Amino acid sequence: MKLMTMPSEFQKALPILKKIKEAGYEAYFVGGSVRDALLERPIHDVDIATSSYPEETKTIFSRTVDVGIEHGTVLVLENGDDYEITTFRTEDVYVDYRRPSQVSFVRSLEEDLKRRDFTVNALALDDNGQVIDKFTGLKDLEQKRLRAVGSAQERFEEDALRIMRGFRFAASLDFEIEEATFDAMKSHSFLLEKISVERSFIEFDKLLTAPHWRKGISAMIACQAYQYLPGLKNQEVALKQMTGSLSNAFTFTDNHQAWACLMINLEVGNPKQFLKAWKTSNDFQHCVTNLVTLYAIRQERPFQKSDIYRYGEKLAVLVEELRQAQGFEVDMTRIGQLNQALAIHDKHDIAINGSHLIQTFGMTPGPQLGHMLAKIESAIVEGRLDNDPVMINTFVREELAK
Repeated sequence: MKLMTMPSEFQKALPILKKIKEAGYEAYFVGGSVRDALLERPIHDVDIATSSYPEETKTIFSRTVDVGIEHGTVLVLENGDDYEITTFRTEDVYVDYRRPSQVSFVRSLEEDLKRRDFTVNALALDDNGQVIDKFTGLKDLEQKRLRAVGSAQERFEEDALRIMRGFRFAASLDFEIEEATFDAMKSHSFLLEKISVERSFIEFDKLLTAPHWRKGISAMIACQAYQYLPGLKNQEVALKQMTGSLSNAFTFTDNHQAWACLMINLEVGNPKQFLKAWKTSNDFQHCVTNLVTLYAIRQERPFQKSDIYRYGEKLAVLVEELRQAQGFEVDMTRIGQLNQALAIHDKHDIAINGSHLIQTFGMTPGPQLGHMLAKIESAIVEGRLDNDPVMINTFVREELAK
């Protein structure tokens, strides 16, 4: 098969391929970028594989960086862009079902492609637009099928993360998992416990924000893979509830909303602790926890100005989107109105500060000062006090006189 029109991302990188070929080596676009080009999907990263060894690649280009040279990857800086050029390679026996004990560089494209996870990711494209398909990946693309390259058992024993990648690709591509591949995923799901949580999080996170995330979760449930992921053991009912409780057309706006929805369906009492087990950042934990809290507030009553002030307009909209997808009555307009009605959006917007209270009223730093500033902030947010120095001074005098 020949690609008649090269995507612009490939066209821009063609000089790299041609320069490698002029030096006497082979070079191809490989992996997900080729798959996405054939599916007419957006291309995010252009990966280039070559028969030139890393040191040989470095002699071809004047500006390079050793980003992963032990694995055969050299970063080439050319024409204002950077490209990762990776040598064809094979991998030795894997240790801990995660990483190869040794990587060997080879001159054969086929040897390189046979170590990849799924056939639709084992396609290559030359500089003339010719697709190289050694493992019937084109047929699998046409039939929207996800199938392991070679022996599915071997692929998942080599790297169990490929199981999570399979769920993610099912969710992002809307593909069905081929039977033998699915059976191997199911029988090897227990190996996910040996994979670093950070790597599993990346794949699960991409799954949740994919257009067909329900398909990914359903495959995860059918494989029983969730049993080996942090906090999901014995949570089949809650996961099924999550896939069924939202309208069919609904997709998550961002990953904060997706993980908040997961927490809500799991009825997690301590979202921060749950997300710590996934080794997420403090910022991520804080945002998702706030979303879960705000969702609970909104289930009890309409939003108030204090809610928008404390949690922000963006999180309130995300909560309302979740409610709307579940068929609850929503009021998006109210969120905007409440936000506009706020006299301040941050405590730093207050017309006075702690130094002012110390100088004007002789207050001393400590709990009393902090308590007074909190009272001022609350009164302004609720509309009981104008954000004006004179009015605030009067308010403080009255409070101190009590």
